[in-house]
Amino acid sequence: MKFSYSKLWKILIDKKMMKKDLMAKASITSSTMAKMGKDQPVSMEVLGRICEALDCNIGDIVDYLKE
Repeated sequence: MKFSYSKLWKILIDKKMMKKDLMAKASITSSTMAKMGKDQPVSMEVLGRICEALDCNIGDIVDYLKE
């Protein structure tokens, strides 16, 4: 399975937030952030916290890419 978090990185740019800001606001560990940086899957719980922190939906931050 392949995921893309490019939408998330664009939202951070639009909101003038850095990854460390998101990590603090959504209680995300650096290892989870690294996984997302490599477009690897993370838990729904993490995605939910990001959505809560950024006031958005999961589809706004992650895409599923067909192999």
